[in-house]
Amino acid sequence: MTVDLTGENHFILQRINTQVFHQPELVMLNMSIATEHARMRLQQTQIRGGRRWEVPRVLMARDGRDHWLDPERAFWRAVSFIEAAQSFDTIQDIGHAREVGYALGMFHTLLSDLPPERLSDTLEGFHITPRYLRHYDEVLMKYRGGKSPEVNYCLQFISERSAWAHILETAKQQGRLHLRPIHGDPKVNNILMDTADGRAIGIVDLDTVKPGLVHYDIGDCLRSGCNPLGEETWQLEEVRFDPDLCRAVLQGYLEMASGFLTGNDFEYLYDSVRLIAFELGLRFFTDYLEGNVYFRVHGPEHNLVRALVQFRLTESIESQEAAIQKIIRKIR
Repeated sequence: MTVDLTGENHFILQRINTQVFHQPELVMLNMSIATEHARMRLQQTQIRGGRRWEVPRVLMARDGRDHWLDPERAFWRAVSFIEAAQSFDTIQDIGHAREVGYALGMFHTLLSDLPPERLSDTLEGFHITPRYLRHYDEVLMKYRGGKSPEVNYCLQFISERSAWAHILETAKQQGRLHLRPIHGDPKVNNILMDTADGRAIGIVDLDTVKPGLVHYDIGDCLRSGCNPLGEETWQLEEVRFDPDLCRAVLQGYLEMASGFLTGNDFEYLYDSVRLIAFELGLRFFTDYLEGNVYFRVHGPEHNLVRALVQFRLTESIESQEAAIQKIIRKIR
């Protein structure tokens, strides 16, 4: 791939996984639309405190296209490199938590006036929990593997929450929640921090940008950020949702995003973090029952352990509902 590097010192060359993204051209179109809109809004927005905010740029090939197909038809693209930045797999402290929230709030704010219908749905069904439940039911009917205390725990856990898991989709269907541009994967390690002052300067991995509920992003950010051990831990008994980190993330988020959120949006914030933790656990467990066909694993029990982590996290969130709701009321 020959790239036009005018004004670029470094760039990132990536191959898009076409097993996940079946229409990579639309992934690139979404990325171009979102980043161009964000840059336009940045020109109109004065960031307080002299902060830095960087938006990745799609770099064009010499033939003018935003991608290149190699002889094996693999799909490649180049993206600008953001200098003097680093990311972390887990939140390091309260200050970092606030910056993670700020980054997601900045991202949502810059795209808040972008009509979601301009973006393609490149991952149909992503974060639609009822669909994951239907797939789980289909897989469970065919499952002939053994039962263990861990498997029985997961089966019971899902059974007790399956009716509630429609909550965000029902709110959307009722017109209480509305589609907006979302990131789709705002985990902690997709937030870039300035190596000079430790403040958030950007959010990357924009392949999953699409129309959706901002609650998917908020819930995923809190789910991934407020579990200090991370989702790959094997210390199941130590998994917990940290309300202090939750408060800091939401404070940072609302510093930027409170202007476009509605009363209904606030009403479903608690449900979003509980649901996304449950949903990911459901997906891990389904994949375990199906023989580990989707998520990359390091052993036959890996997805089962991942599911247990998310279900333990869900339980911790549920046990602190009153405290989390109080945090939301105080900072809105």
